[in-house]
Amino acid sequence: MTVITKGSADLVYGSASDADLLRRYHEGGDVRARQSLIERHIGFVRRLAQRYAHRGETLDDLTQVGCVGLIKAIDRFDGHYRVTLATYAAPNVLGEIKRHFRDKGWAVRVPRDVQELNVKLGRVVDELTGKLGRSPSVEELATATESTTEQVVEALDSSRAYNTVSLSAPGPDDGEEEGGDPLEHLGDDDQGYELAEERQLLREGFKELDERERNILHMRFFLGLTQSEIADRVGISQMHVSRLIRQSIEGVRERLDSEREAAGGGPPGDCRPARRRRASTRRGRAPRAGSSPSLETSA
Repeated sequence: MTVITKGSADLVYGSASDADLLRRYHEGGDVRARQSLIERHIGFVRRLAQRYAHRGETLDDLTQVGCVGLIKAIDRFDGHYRVTLATYAAPNVLGEIKRHFRDKGWAVRVPRDVQELNVKLGRVVDELTGKLGRSPSVEELATATESTTEQVVEALDSSRAYNTVSLSAPGPDDGEEEGGDPLEHLGDDDQGYELAEERQLLREGFKELDERERNILHMRFFLGLTQSEIADRVGISQMHVSRLIRQSIEGVRERLDSEREAAGGGPPGDCRPARRRRASTRRGRAPRAGSSPSLETSA
Protein backbone atom coordinates (compact mmCIF):
# COMPACT_ATOMS: atom_id res chain seq x y z
CA MET A 1 0.00 0.00 0.00
CA THR A 2 1.54 3.30 -1.13
CA VAL A 3 2.08 5.97 1.50
CA ILE A 4 1.21 9.53 0.50
CA THR A 5 3.98 12.04 1.01
CA LYS A 6 3.08 14.85 3.38
CA GLY A 7 3.06 18.26 1.76
CA SER A 8 1.05 20.49 -0.45
CA ALA A 9 -0.14 17.54 -2.51
CA ASP A 10 -2.05 16.26 0.54
CA LEU A 11 -4.20 19.38 0.51
CA VAL A 12 -5.14 18.75 -3.10
CA TYR A 13 -6.11 15.14 -2.55
CA GLY A 14 -7.78 15.90 0.76
CA SER A 15 -10.11 18.51 -0.71
CA ALA A 16 -10.95 16.55 -3.85
CA SER A 17 -14.26 14.68 -4.06
CA ASP A 18 -14.55 10.89 -4.26
CA ALA A 19 -15.58 11.13 -7.90
CA ASP A 20 -12.56 13.29 -8.74
CA LEU A 21 -10.17 10.91 -6.97
CA LEU A 22 -11.75 7.90 -8.67
CA ARG A 23 -11.39 9.56 -12.05
CA ARG A 24 -7.71 10.33 -11.38
CA TYR A 25 -7.06 6.74 -10.37
CA HIS A 26 -8.95 4.96 -13.13
CA GLU A 27 -8.09 7.31 -15.97
CA GLY A 28 -4.65 8.49 -14.99
CA GLY A 29 -3.44 5.63 -12.79
CA ASP A 30 -2.84 7.97 -9.86
CA VAL A 31 -2.12 5.61 -6.96
CA ARG A 32 -2.03 8.53 -4.52
CA ALA A 33 -5.67 9.18 -5.31
CA ARG A 34 -6.43 5.57 -4.52
CA GLN A 35 -4.53 5.83 -1.24
CA SER A 36 -6.47 8.95 -0.31
CA LEU A 37 -9.79 7.17 -0.95
CA ILE A 38 -8.76 4.27 1.26
CA GLU A 39 -7.73 6.51 4.15
CA ARG A 40 -10.87 8.62 3.76
CA HIS A 41 -13.19 5.60 4.12
CA ILE A 42 -11.42 3.66 6.88
CA GLY A 43 -13.87 5.10 9.44
CA PHE A 44 -16.76 3.89 7.27
CA VAL A 45 -15.26 0.39 7.14
CA ARG A 46 -14.74 0.42 10.90
CA ARG A 47 -18.42 1.22 11.50
CA LEU A 48 -19.44 -1.72 9.34
CA ALA A 49 -16.99 -3.99 11.11
CA GLN A 50 -18.50 -3.11 14.48
CA ARG A 51 -21.54 -5.20 13.56
CA TYR A 52 -19.42 -8.33 13.88
CA ALA A 53 -17.20 -7.32 16.79
CA HIS A 54 -19.07 -9.65 19.17
CA ARG A 55 -17.96 -12.78 17.34
CA GLY A 56 -14.57 -13.10 18.94
CA GLU A 57 -12.43 -11.15 16.47
CA THR A 58 -10.91 -7.82 17.45
CA LEU A 59 -12.31 -4.71 15.80
CA ASP A 60 -8.91 -3.80 14.35
CA ASP A 61 -8.60 -7.18 12.65
CA LEU A 62 -12.09 -6.92 11.21
CA THR A 63 -11.33 -3.42 9.97
CA GLN A 64 -8.28 -4.72 8.12
CA VAL A 65 -10.38 -7.46 6.53
CA GLY A 66 -13.02 -4.90 5.56
CA CYS A 67 -10.37 -2.70 3.96
CA VAL A 68 -9.68 -5.52 1.54
CA GLY A 69 -13.27 -5.24 0.38
CA LEU A 70 -12.93 -1.46 0.18
CA ILE A 71 -9.86 -1.73 -2.03
CA LYS A 72 -11.63 -4.19 -4.33
CA ALA A 73 -14.61 -1.82 -4.55
CA ILE A 74 -12.35 1.12 -5.48
CA ASP A 75 -10.62 -0.97 -8.16
CA ARG A 76 -13.94 -2.12 -9.68
CA PHE A 77 -15.93 1.07 -9.26
CA ASP A 78 -17.39 2.53 -12.44
CA GLY A 79 -18.67 6.08 -12.47
CA HIS A 80 -21.63 5.03 -14.62
CA TYR A 81 -23.21 3.29 -11.59
CA ARG A 82 -24.55 6.69 -10.40
CA VAL A 83 -24.05 5.76 -6.75
CA THR A 84 -21.56 6.98 -4.20
CA LEU A 85 -18.44 5.02 -3.45
CA ALA A 86 -19.66 4.26 0.09
CA THR A 87 -22.92 2.79 -1.23
CA TYR A 88 -21.05 0.64 -3.75
CA ALA A 89 -18.35 -0.42 -1.29
CA ALA A 90 -20.62 -1.43 1.62
CA PRO A 91 -21.62 -4.86 0.16
CA ASN A 92 -18.00 -5.53 -0.74
CA VAL A 93 -16.79 -4.71 2.76
CA LEU A 94 -19.50 -6.77 4.47
CA GLY A 95 -18.98 -9.64 2.06
CA GLU A 96 -15.27 -9.72 2.80
CA ILE A 97 -15.91 -9.77 6.54
CA LYS A 98 -18.51 -12.54 6.21
CA ARG A 99 -16.14 -14.54 4.02
CA HIS A 100 -13.46 -14.16 6.68
CA PHE A 101 -15.75 -15.62 9.34
CA ARG A 102 -16.89 -18.38 7.01
CA ASP A 103 -13.41 -19.52 6.07
CA LYS A 104 -11.15 -18.56 8.98
CA GLY A 105 -13.23 -17.33 11.87
CA TRP A 106 -14.44 -20.70 13.18
CA ALA A 107 -12.34 -22.38 15.85
CA VAL A 108 -14.46 -25.52 15.31
CA ARG A 109 -15.53 -26.31 11.78
CA VAL A 110 -19.32 -26.46 11.32
CA PRO A 111 -21.37 -27.38 8.23
CA ARG A 112 -21.72 -24.74 5.55
CA ASP A 113 -25.54 -24.58 5.73
CA VAL A 114 -25.36 -24.00 9.49
CA GLN A 115 -22.87 -21.17 8.96
CA GLU A 116 -25.12 -19.52 6.38
CA LEU A 117 -28.17 -19.82 8.60
CA ASN A 118 -26.20 -18.36 11.50
CA VAL A 119 -25.32 -15.29 9.41
CA LYS A 120 -28.90 -14.99 8.20
CA LEU A 121 -30.22 -15.18 11.75
CA GLY A 122 -28.03 -12.26 12.76
CA ARG A 123 -29.86 -10.05 10.29
CA VAL A 124 -33.30 -11.50 10.98
CA VAL A 125 -32.95 -11.07 14.75
CA ASP A 126 -32.24 -7.35 14.30
CA GLU A 127 -35.18 -6.93 11.95
CA LEU A 128 -37.68 -8.78 14.16
CA THR A 129 -36.44 -7.07 17.31
CA GLY A 130 -37.11 -3.66 15.78
CA LYS A 131 -40.46 -4.79 14.41
CA LEU A 132 -41.77 -6.61 17.49
CA GLY A 133 -40.15 -4.42 20.13
CA ARG A 134 -38.75 -7.51 21.84
CA SER A 135 -36.44 -10.42 21.21
CA PRO A 136 -38.02 -12.91 18.78
CA SER A 137 -38.72 -16.48 19.82
CA VAL A 138 -37.19 -19.53 18.20
CA GLU A 139 -40.48 -20.30 16.45
CA GLU A 140 -40.64 -16.78 15.00
CA LEU A 141 -37.04 -17.05 13.79
CA ALA A 142 -37.80 -20.40 12.20
CA THR A 143 -40.80 -18.94 10.36
CA ALA A 144 -38.85 -15.90 9.18
CA THR A 145 -35.94 -17.99 7.86
CA GLU A 146 -38.14 -20.85 6.54
CA SER A 147 -36.27 -23.30 8.76
CA THR A 148 -37.19 -25.72 11.53
CA THR A 149 -36.80 -24.87 15.17
CA GLU A 150 -34.09 -27.53 15.46
CA GLN A 151 -32.09 -25.90 12.67
CA VAL A 152 -32.45 -22.48 14.30
CA VAL A 153 -31.26 -23.77 17.67
CA GLU A 154 -28.31 -25.52 16.02
CA ALA A 155 -27.35 -22.36 14.13
CA LEU A 156 -27.59 -20.22 17.25
CA ASP A 157 -25.46 -22.68 19.20
CA SER A 158 -22.90 -22.75 16.40
CA SER A 159 -21.97 -19.14 17.18
CA ARG A 160 -20.06 -20.53 20.15
CA ALA A 161 -17.73 -22.26 17.71
CA TYR A 162 -16.03 -18.97 16.87
CA ASN A 163 -13.91 -19.37 19.99
CA THR A 164 -12.73 -22.29 22.07
CA VAL A 165 -11.92 -22.40 25.77
CA SER A 166 -8.97 -24.40 27.01
CA LEU A 167 -9.78 -27.25 29.36
CA SER A 168 -6.89 -26.00 31.48
CA ALA A 169 -8.39 -22.54 31.88
CA PRO A 170 -9.45 -21.84 35.47
CA GLY A 171 -13.14 -21.63 36.14
CA PRO A 172 -14.96 -18.55 37.45
CA ASP A 173 -14.75 -19.82 41.02
CA ASP A 174 -11.09 -20.77 40.92
CA GLY A 175 -9.74 -17.22 41.10
CA GLU A 176 -5.99 -17.24 41.27
CA GLU A 177 -5.72 -20.27 43.51
CA GLU A 178 -3.22 -22.89 42.57
CA GLY A 179 -4.53 -26.14 41.19
CA GLY A 180 -7.36 -24.49 39.26
CA ASP A 181 -6.79 -26.73 36.25
CA PRO A 182 -9.98 -28.80 35.80
CA LEU A 183 -7.88 -31.70 34.55
CA GLU A 184 -6.37 -31.95 38.01
CA HIS A 185 -9.79 -32.75 39.45
CA LEU A 186 -10.87 -35.43 36.98
CA GLY A 187 -9.51 -38.24 39.13
CA ASP A 188 -6.37 -40.04 40.10
CA ASP A 189 -4.88 -43.49 39.83
CA ASP A 190 -6.61 -45.95 42.12
CA GLN A 191 -4.04 -47.83 44.13
CA GLY A 192 -6.43 -50.76 44.32
CA TYR A 193 -5.74 -51.61 40.67
CA GLU A 194 -2.21 -52.63 41.55
CA LEU A 195 -3.54 -55.12 44.07
CA ALA A 196 -6.42 -56.44 41.98
CA GLU A 197 -4.38 -59.13 40.24
CA GLU A 198 -2.73 -60.22 43.48
CA ARG A 199 -6.09 -60.48 45.19
CA GLN A 200 -7.44 -62.62 42.37
CA LEU A 201 -4.42 -64.91 42.61
CA LEU A 202 -4.83 -65.20 46.37
CA ARG A 203 -8.50 -66.05 45.92
CA GLU A 204 -7.53 -68.97 43.66
CA GLY A 205 -4.88 -70.12 46.09
CA PHE A 206 -7.23 -69.97 49.07
CA LYS A 207 -9.50 -72.52 47.41
CA GLU A 208 -7.03 -75.26 48.35
CA LEU A 209 -7.19 -74.42 52.05
CA ASP A 210 -9.73 -75.84 54.47
CA GLU A 211 -12.07 -73.58 56.39
CA ARG A 212 -9.98 -73.42 59.54
CA GLU A 213 -6.84 -72.38 57.67
CA ARG A 214 -8.74 -69.69 55.75
CA ASN A 215 -10.18 -68.36 58.99
CA ILE A 216 -6.76 -68.23 60.62
CA LEU A 217 -5.21 -66.36 57.67
CA HIS A 218 -8.18 -63.98 57.64
CA MET A 219 -7.79 -63.18 61.32
CA ARG A 220 -4.03 -62.78 61.00
CA PHE A 221 -3.69 -60.70 57.82
CA PHE A 222 -7.08 -59.02 57.44
CA LEU A 223 -8.18 -58.47 61.04
CA GLY A 224 -4.64 -57.92 62.31
CA LEU A 225 -4.93 -60.27 65.28
CA THR A 226 -1.83 -61.62 66.95
CA GLN A 227 -1.08 -65.32 67.05
CA SER A 228 -1.98 -65.40 70.76
CA GLU A 229 -5.39 -63.83 70.07
CA ILE A 230 -5.99 -66.30 67.23
CA ALA A 231 -5.05 -69.20 69.47
CA ASP A 232 -7.58 -68.08 72.09
CA ARG A 233 -10.36 -67.83 69.48
CA VAL A 234 -9.62 -71.13 67.75
CA GLY A 235 -8.81 -73.05 70.93
CA ILE A 236 -5.33 -74.26 70.01
CA SER A 237 -1.80 -73.34 71.08
CA GLN A 238 0.08 -70.36 69.72
CA MET A 239 2.77 -72.69 68.30
CA HIS A 240 0.11 -74.61 66.44
CA VAL A 241 -1.28 -71.36 65.02
CA SER A 242 2.19 -70.37 63.83
CA ARG A 243 2.66 -73.74 62.15
CA LEU A 244 -0.75 -73.57 60.43
CA ILE A 245 -0.05 -70.08 59.15
CA ARG A 246 3.29 -71.14 57.71
CA GLN A 247 1.85 -74.26 56.10
CA SER A 248 -1.10 -72.34 54.66
CA ILE A 249 1.15 -69.72 53.10
CA GLU A 250 3.31 -72.43 51.57
CA GLY A 251 0.22 -74.13 50.17
CA VAL A 252 -1.08 -70.92 48.59
CA ARG A 253 2.34 -70.19 47.09
CA GLU A 254 2.60 -73.68 45.59
CA ARG A 255 -0.89 -73.44 44.13
CA LEU A 256 -0.18 -70.11 42.42
CA ASP A 257 3.19 -71.19 41.05
CA SER A 258 1.70 -74.34 39.54
CA GLU A 259 -1.01 -72.30 37.81
CA ARG A 260 1.58 -69.86 36.51
CA GLU A 261 3.69 -72.71 35.13
CA ALA A 262 0.66 -74.31 33.47
CA ALA A 263 -0.22 -70.99 31.82
CA GLY A 264 3.27 -70.69 30.34
CA GLY A 265 4.34 -67.89 32.66
CA GLY A 266 7.79 -69.33 33.25
CA PRO A 267 9.26 -71.66 35.83
CA PRO A 268 7.49 -71.91 39.18
CA GLY A 269 8.61 -69.59 41.93
CA ASP A 270 8.98 -72.44 44.43
CA CYS A 271 12.72 -72.90 44.87
CA ARG A 272 12.58 -75.00 48.02
CA PRO A 273 14.52 -78.26 48.16
CA ALA A 274 12.72 -81.35 46.91
CA ARG A 275 13.08 -83.03 50.33
CA ARG A 276 10.89 -80.32 51.90
CA ARG A 277 8.23 -80.69 49.23
CA ARG A 278 8.14 -84.45 49.85
CA ALA A 279 7.52 -83.72 53.51
CA SER A 280 4.39 -81.84 52.51
CA THR A 281 3.21 -84.92 50.63
CA ARG A 282 3.68 -87.09 53.71
CA ARG A 283 1.40 -84.76 55.64
CA GLY A 284 -1.37 -85.77 53.27
CA ARG A 285 -1.31 -82.70 51.04
CA ALA A 286 -0.34 -82.84 47.38
CA PRO A 287 2.57 -80.63 46.32
CA ARG A 288 1.23 -77.21 45.48
CA ALA A 289 2.94 -74.09 44.25
CA GLY A 290 2.01 -70.54 44.98
CA SER A 291 3.31 -67.10 45.59
CA SER A 292 1.88 -64.56 47.99
CA PRO A 293 4.44 -61.85 48.71
CA SER A 294 2.19 -59.97 51.12
CA LEU A 295 1.32 -63.03 53.20
CA GLU A 296 4.85 -64.38 53.14
CA THR A 297 6.32 -61.12 54.34
CA SER A 298 3.76 -60.73 57.08
CA ALA A 299 4.30 -64.29 58.25
